[in-house]
Amino acid sequence: MIATILLLEDDQQLSDTVKQFLEYHGYGVLCAYDGEQAQNIAYEKHIDLMLLDVKVPHQNGFDFLQILRHSGVETPAIFITSLNSVEDVTRGFDSGCDDYIRKPFALKELLVRVEALLKRRYGTYDEKIDLGEGLLFDIKETLLTKNNQRVAIKTKEAKLLSLFLEYPNELLTYDKIFERLWNYEEEPSAGSLRSYVKTVRSFLGKDNVETIKNVGYRFVKE
Repeated sequence: MIATILLLEDDQQLSDTVKQFLEYHGYGVLCAYDGEQAQNIAYEKHIDLMLLDVKVPHQNGFDFLQILRHSGVETPAIFITSLNSVEDVTRGFDSGCDDYIRKPFALKELLVRVEALLKRRYGTYDEKIDLGEGLLFDIKETLLTKNNQRVAIKTKEAKLLSLFLEYPNELLTYDKIFERLWNYEEEPSAGSLRSYVKTVRSFLGKDNVETIKNVGYRFVKE
């Protein structure tokens, strides 16, 4: 699984530079040049991390992130901005950011911050996870193998397996699961989800994936 980054930056040249740099290092980047565009992307796409300028058209970065946080979006966020006073930094963290980088910044520093935040958020994000009985799941490539042989699973089953492994012991609501598994233009299917859960249980253990009636599921990891 390639980590997808939302980049909100209204400076076209800087946006292009950061995008090319991050893509070179293996990340997917979705660019927005104003708060309205960023909001559409944040609600329609699966995003693993957000890089947010503050002084952008239509809606500043502080307000943009605060609205997302109030609506329950927990995607990690880093502000990259020329605003450098203590008050600005404080407002940034009060808005819900995880890190704050002052412009101008070195691209290498940005990469270090991005990688650190993704590892902190997703833990074994770029590692192969041992599921037991010869099963290994590469959460970065969404590749499942058994005794070094590839196991054929559907794309949405792999996404669901990734989701459970990213959020062990946490309740995953139907809405959160639907958002991850189905694209914006697709219609989520509760029946299909039950089928995917049944498949994933065969890898994680039937009793390790709890059904929370009318709410969602939880992967119980000891």
